[in-house]
Amino acid sequence: MNGPKQSFGGSWTAEKLERLRKYLAAYVQIMKGRPWCEAFCYIDAFAGTGYNLPKPKDSPECESTLELLPELSAPDTVEFLSSSVRLALETKPPFTRYVFIEKNPSRAAELNALKHDYPELSQRISIHADDANARLRQICDSWDWKKRRAVLFLDPFGMQVSWSTIEAVARTEAIDMWLLFPAGIGVNRMLPGHGNISEAWCRRLDAIFGVPESDWYPEFYKTGEPDMFGVTPRMKTATITSISDFFVKRLKTVFDSVAEKPLTLATDSGTALYLLCFAAKNATALKIAKDVLKP
Repeated sequence: MNGPKQSFGGSWTAEKLERLRKYLAAYVQIMKGRPWCEAFCYIDAFAGTGYNLPKPKDSPECESTLELLPELSAPDTVEFLSSSVRLALETKPPFTRYVFIEKNPSRAAELNALKHDYPELSQRISIHADDANARLRQICDSWDWKKRRAVLFLDPFGMQVSWSTIEAVARTEAIDMWLLFPAGIGVNRMLPGHGNISEAWCRRLDAIFGVPESDWYPEFYKTGEPDMFGVTPRMKTATITSISDFFVKRLKTVFDSVAEKPLTLATDSGTALYLLCFAAKNATALKIAKDVLKP
């Protein structure tokens, strides 16, 4: 299969996949005993496939990409152990339906080729070469959720997941959502120490938090009294913990059951990249997720 490969992974990638594996294993065991449920589905947005990859020095393409994100350039971060897609397909008993969303056409084609690797599941798999936010909102708003349930894995590379998508997921009251929130790799980088955030970054932060700047800015900055020149001093107070606390608070406005302590995924050098977050309607699901998220 030709086309670009997913280029990042390592110990933190293995960590997120292991947590997901544990949850999926518990989920299917529970759902197979629910005769009222006509279908329990696995939905994977930003699904791209997983590979074992060369080190940066062996791959100019990989090296140039890693230059943009130095936290991902540690030696252990380039070996991508297994994709969430394969992990879900190998979960037993199987889900009744698999929905994989990947906007990149070449990666979507590679996902489609996985049907040959899992012929017994091929009729259950649907691939959508589409924008993840748009497709997810369409699924959430159009499916009949009275007798359907799903696990959703949202694994964006950056800040692609909009709050409106999270709201759509919550409205179903039927989807258990796992989300990699880019607290370190995205949000914290967009909160400069001087506090002067560009208009474009403000709008992006508005979209990911689902509230205007006037709501999130005071969570991450302390402002003083204007000086003699009328300039208001600003001091950044944001930390990964405060970003996590604020996002969890936002999740609680739309979900009944939210894991209050997301798992921080970091490089081996300790640089925080993402928060592995969980939110659902069901309290039992939250109990399982809390156990899965334990350090």
